[in-house]
Amino acid sequence: MKKILVLVLCLGMLCGCTIKMEKPNENNTTSNKDETTTVITTDEFSTTPEPKDMGAFDDLSNKKVVWGPGKTENHQQPADPVSLNKTFANFNAKWLLDEEKKICLTFDEGYENGFTPSILDTLKEKNVKAVFFVTYDFVSRNPELIDRMINEGHIVGNHSYRHYSIDELDIDKATEEVMFIHEYMKQNHNYTMSYFRFPKGEFSERTLKLVDSLGYKSVFWSFAYVDWEPEKEIDPKSALDQLCNSTHDGAIYLLHAVNKTNAQILGSFIDEVRNQGYEFTVDI
Repeated sequence: MKKILVLVLCLGMLCGCTIKMEKPNENNTTSNKDETTTVITTDEFSTTPEPKDMGAFDDLSNKKVVWGPGKTENHQQPADPVSLNKTFANFNAKWLLDEEKKICLTFDEGYENGFTPSILDTLKEKNVKAVFFVTYDFVSRNPELIDRMINEGHIVGNHSYRHYSIDELDIDKATEEVMFIHEYMKQNHNYTMSYFRFPKGEFSERTLKLVDSLGYKSVFWSFAYVDWEPEKEIDPKSALDQLCNSTHDGAIYLLHAVNKTNAQILGSFIDEVRNQGYEFTVDI
């Protein structure tokens, strides 16, 4: 992992999972001041978390790792996702798909900004399935959109209860971040989630193991770009060029549904991806 160099800029990019909810209470977090940090570039409903064997995680590192976008050149797989796929293969975590000429579209949904219906319209028109990683805030406020995602064959992924950095919590609180929204989806939408995306791309060996033990596959990404600030206009042509020039075998794209440009260029992007010989999948 030491060979994977750092760009602090990726931390800002990962905050693209911005959501409109309260900041974590300091009493809910566990300080990790004794741990080093590795930064990698390129209501009313409640549930009691299932008890965990604390000792099962003690031998695993809780060193924070922060994942940002991979750098793609000449449509080759970015080196960092390839390395991460190998390093954390035993933890049921993926940065790239196994199959060549396949691409997975994923959308992070921290809150709704009015563009998800248009995105769903385009996906339906183009006959493409995607993965929508949703927070509890999004789920609880937009039940009709959740139902539409499910009914139209998309995957609804778990993006946590409160969007906390999972590695900064104790095991019980970290478990709650995963299982609170998991149980809510089962009870309110009769839907069982199975893909998890770590908030802000922050994880550790210990939290990967925890998520795996809860029956989830951790899904990261091999491409992302600066698309999480809806108030900042993104030139559609430039954005489309960046997306189309970054295709690669097994790519997992992270896009943010709060961005108007993503909704505008999605159809053209899908057409170009297919012109390049790729197929879309949600089989991760």
